[in-house]
Amino acid sequence: MADPFAVTNQAPPMRGVNFFTRDVALGDALRPYVDLADDAGLRRIGELAGSEEALAQALPANQNPPVLRTHDRYGHRIDEVDFHPSWHWLMEQAVDFGLQAAPWTSDSPAPHLTRAAGFYLWSQVEPGHGCPISMTYAAVPALRADERLAKEWIPALASTRYDVRRLPAAEKAGVLAGMGMTEKQGGSDVRANLTTATPTGSDGEYQLNGHKWFCSAPQVDVFLVLAQAPEGLSCFVVPRVLADGNRNAFALQRLKDKLGNRSNASSEVEFHGTVGYRLGDEGAGVRTIIEMVAATRLDCVLGSAALQRRALVEAVWHARHRSAFGSLLADKPAMQNVLADLAIESESATALAMRLAAAVDASLGQGAGAEVGAGGRSAEQEAAFRRIALPLAKFWVCKRTPFMVAEALECLGGNGFVEESGMPLLFRESPLNSIWEGSGNVNALDVLRALRRPESLEAWLTELATVQGADQRLDTAVNDVLQALADIDGAEAGARRLAARMALCLQASLLLRHSTPAVADAFVASRLAGDWGGVFGTLPRTTPFTPILNRSFVAF
Repeated sequence: MADPFAVTNQAPPMRGVNFFTRDVALGDALRPYVDLADDAGLRRIGELAGSEEALAQALPANQNPPVLRTHDRYGHRIDEVDFHPSWHWLMEQAVDFGLQAAPWTSDSPAPHLTRAAGFYLWSQVEPGHGCPISMTYAAVPALRADERLAKEWIPALASTRYDVRRLPAAEKAGVLAGMGMTEKQGGSDVRANLTTATPTGSDGEYQLNGHKWFCSAPQVDVFLVLAQAPEGLSCFVVPRVLADGNRNAFALQRLKDKLGNRSNASSEVEFHGTVGYRLGDEGAGVRTIIEMVAATRLDCVLGSAALQRRALVEAVWHARHRSAFGSLLADKPAMQNVLADLAIESESATALAMRLAAAVDASLGQGAGAEVGAGGRSAEQEAAFRRIALPLAKFWVCKRTPFMVAEALECLGGNGFVEESGMPLLFRESPLNSIWEGSGNVNALDVLRALRRPESLEAWLTELATVQGADQRLDTAVNDVLQALADIDGAEAGARRLAARMALCLQASLLLRHSTPAVADAFVASRLAGDWGGVFGTLPRTTPFTPILNRSFVAF
């Protein structure tokens, strides 16, 4: 008789898996722009990301949220945040990998695409600490609006040394950056901001008075902040510690008690005579900070693609080790349909995210240069593509992630509903990127704004022209988009439908070019031509599930 207390039919721990070398879809998404299959840095990130050590750090960082300390024992205002050691371990690795701002000073091939792949891999370990990493990366293009401030801050931001000491930036081995835009009364409408900035008489120096409703990672060294100067909304560089060693006025009111992103501190902050240095012209705050917003939006797409990938891996791993009703779950036709559908969703998100990262290199003339995709498009054309494709991807990929992660969690059944599995962590995190840096409506409307510039629509059409005639179903979808654009002046109510359709067309074109016929056909058949309706596990019965699943997590 079998021992009723023996542990059987449970998936073994997933340990010692290289997240990079096992991700065929990622390799195929990178290869059209640069061959990174043997990249030592990505292999190192992938190996550590799948190690027992890394996986053991993720849950403690989320189970022990940061703690705010506003005053010391004597009553002095200190405004510090204490983090669990696991947070610092995760941050140290990310900075050491150069995932924050290193690409901006790199002369290696395709530095931003390489960094994007690394960020995607490392975010699969624990997504919360990606917030300060992302904001540090995004601060650099905005800082370039002022040569003096850029020279002062960019080398320290690009350093691969993690230094938590509260010192002036010039005395630190490396620094991190944050952002303060939204206020209680405005939210996404930053032009409604009330925080004021008064010139002190010193060159470029102002005093800020007001508040910020969401200021994530308040422990970092410098912030880009929007405030109303005499000539209008402007952007300011606000250091936590001034050059003379004194703390800047940066009063943390409380930390947000959030649905997810528990390892990361998000705060409400007040400014009382806080010193800031103008970045860009007065009145040009949105135009100055917009490059930071664009870069963080890219990381929203990358982070969501990473969540999808990690959820897929957990679902496939479980199904390949768990039996029910006489055979493995992974051999059941209904489960195969679900897993294959999840794999297609994940791969299409990854392909679009990496295409956007390649466009960053190309638009800057770095790495892959103008030789991106088909046709060798110029830096200006790639910049136009990025302008339209970024809000499309931010809208669609981030919006799809909660549904995808929920379905993957369900594949584990009750096992996926308990904290130890790590799936609740992924699920709580899954809505965040659709909110951060502009919610769904904001991004859908940004798509409409971009479409009012002829070069943006041309860039989207040029991308799709590379596969024109390859699949009639995609050609029909493109024509449907063009018909909808005939009335762009009245398109706001249908902005989401338009953005979703345009994003799906982009994903389809990428899969047709760079994935396998099985994946591309299943994507087009379900997302563009079928009665799929967004419910996972409803791919056509003729879909070749086995090769799609074998591709999803190779060699298991």
